[in-house]
Amino acid sequence: MISQGQILPSAELTELTSEGMQTHTTADLFTGKKVVLFAVPGAFTPTCSNAHLPEFVALADKITAKGVDAIYCVSVNDAFVMQAWGKAHNAEHLRMLADGDASFTKALGLDKETAGFGGVRSKRYAMIVDDQTVTGLFVEQDKEFIVSRAEAILAQL
Repeated sequence: MISQGQILPSAELTELTSEGMQTHTTADLFTGKKVVLFAVPGAFTPTCSNAHLPEFVALADKITAKGVDAIYCVSVNDAFVMQAWGKAHNAEHLRMLADGDASFTKALGLDKETAGFGGVRSKRYAMIVDDQTVTGLFVEQDKEFIVSRAEAILAQL
């Protein structure tokens, strides 16, 4: 599993924007920026939709006021689902990134097998990344939602 002080692995994430489908490398997304990245097991799932994403939407201004250039949400879903989920939650100040094949999640070592729920998914986590280097990593234990909450990350900035 990736740890604090390490550089993010090279990977690609997709995003559906008004300009169409975009493919971004981790270098494109994180070079020269301070980013809060949070990951969820699945878009439109209960804790993710009722708490995790909405809290980041609500606190986006406070987070960026702490010197954060961008907030990214990533899930092992496709870009169409991520865009629809972001629209449903008014997440226009966040970037909704898809890791459709879980390659980024697996490269981080933050994948988990959920079998009938959806197969390979991401663990729930948040991280602070400064110019591609992980400066804070907050991974939830199974069935918990404490350390990756927006309030918890805001307190770490």
